[in-house]
Amino acid sequence: MSTQSAVKRGKQVVNELLVRPFPQNLLIRKPVWGALLFLVVLFVFIVAYRPLQVHETALLSFQLTVLAYCFLIALAELLVASAIARTNGFSPKGNWTVSSEILAVVLLLLGIGVSVYFAGFIMEPASSRWNWPTFFDSFSRAILIGLVPVLLPSLFNIRYAFAQETFQSYELRDQVKDSQEALIQIESKAKKEHLEFFPHEFLFAESQGNYVVFHLIRPDGPVAISIRNSISDIETQLAAIPHFMRTHRAFVVNLKQITSRKGNALGYRLSLANCTDIVPVSRQNARQFEQAML
Repeated sequence: MSTQSAVKRGKQVVNELLVRPFPQNLLIRKPVWGALLFLVVLFVFIVAYRPLQVHETALLSFQLTVLAYCFLIALAELLVASAIARTNGFSPKGNWTVSSEILAVVLLLLGIGVSVYFAGFIMEPASSRWNWPTFFDSFSRAILIGLVPVLLPSLFNIRYAFAQETFQSYELRDQVKDSQEALIQIESKAKKEHLEFFPHEFLFAESQGNYVVFHLIRPDGPVAISIRNSISDIETQLAAIPHFMRTHRAFVVNLKQITSRKGNALGYRLSLANCTDIVPVSRQNARQFEQAML
């Protein structure tokens, strides 16, 4: 293999890795809880190992000084994480990938580095800090200590980036289609709209804003009917049917209509009979889905 071919292949591998789906960092997915976890880990790490030249002030002991610094840094981390969460890592498709995770980590570390420098103006005399050497010293030390609490969630999830996708097809399961089959009755939240269908007619339901769209297979073909309600309330109304499953925060699917699945531990994409739409299975529901399909 020539050097040019090796370089081209290397770039292709890197590009494929960067666009792989990746679980969103806890600091981004749940900014408030993530900031609290960040605060605790940061405080314990600094007190235990003292990687920074933090010293007690005239008013605070060493531990309280560290806690004050950690609180200010965690506040900055929360602001940066919330901004990233709102833009979803600046991904135009809204998909969180390895590149999204790397960008988020870099932005979080930059925010932490800058916040440590300005936190020093509150904790120490400002006259001795307004210079580039102090800025770069504070910034570099902050990056070093910030690596631990910022990278921990990413390192925990990194195994998912290398999980191989699998494909499995299913034979359609037998469904009762006679007069003894119980008719399902769905009501809207205000009980002004009603929908009736038999279990074998149900493909999946999808939440769209304040409505839930039911995808059904009628004798004359597939239909989509909207009912004003939440997907959680619809899940409750369908709970009596064991093969109707909530696979995603926005989807309930008829397991007996699944023809194939593709994915891995990060989640699955389902194909259904008589349907061109792809129904997702979230990472949180992947294991339960696997058990249900055995």
